[in-house]
Amino acid sequence: MKHKAEGRNRKVKSAPRSSRKKPEKKALTLWDQASRWYDSLVGSQGTDFQKDIIMPGVLRLLEVAKKDRVLDLACGQGVFSRYLSQKGINVEGLDSSAELLKYARTRSGSAVRYHVGDAADAENFKENTFDGIACLMAIQNIEKMDLLFKSACRWLKPGKCFVVVMTHPCFRIPRQSHWGWDEEKKLEYRRVDHYMSETNVPILTPPFADSKSFTLTYHRPMQSYVSALVQAGLCVDAMEEWISNKNSLPGKRSKAENRARKEIPLFLALRARLIAK
Repeated sequence: MKHKAEGRNRKVKSAPRSSRKKPEKKALTLWDQASRWYDSLVGSQGTDFQKDIIMPGVLRLLEVAKKDRVLDLACGQGVFSRYLSQKGINVEGLDSSAELLKYARTRSGSAVRYHVGDAADAENFKENTFDGIACLMAIQNIEKMDLLFKSACRWLKPGKCFVVVMTHPCFRIPRQSHWGWDEEKKLEYRRVDHYMSETNVPILTPPFADSKSFTLTYHRPMQSYVSALVQAGLCVDAMEEWISNKNSLPGKRSKAENRARKEIPLFLALRARLIAK
């Protein structure tokens, strides 16, 4: 937390102009540069999926109560942080993008404490600090997943839960999965390719306009997530697959489309618990 300089009205002898050093300007990350676009996409309250499915589901899985201390890991502009705060939970948010946290602080006021930092750095917080930790829709954009899980393990109190939510890695692989239509069976299906292979996919995001500026999405099969959580020292004790709550407008394929939505999940939620030693 930054504090105002002490002794604002005190006279301070200035250093010679030639010896003054300009403060180093921190380079913007690609997520910093994409922050305005991402904020317009998610909004101050979150998408309909976040409001109707993800945030209520995560709150239930966290098993926390009022006054508990919870970390919103890779919190972005603080949508889930504010949601938890409104439930009477003491929330802190951590994200590597200072620009996204500007949006978070503007909308949250003093209700939530936000920190700029790398989630893979276990020194951000002390051991046994939080009654719950959540990472919503961000793990697929984080390269060092194993270090993030180890950090979460260090920061959790024994017996408490870490919940991770992502687009379902079985059915939502960038450029390797899409909807298809079987005309003979009048059936909508999901085509999936390269599921077992871990890959990273460059995603161009506004205001980027060239192939050298992009964010990365990391695809990993489910076993990679579970194995990494266990190796970090956590016990996976719950897994839920959440379907879309959308419905197609009446039409030739609407029945098949709505059926497919109910059968092919959109999100995967994993809960891992720190077992008391």
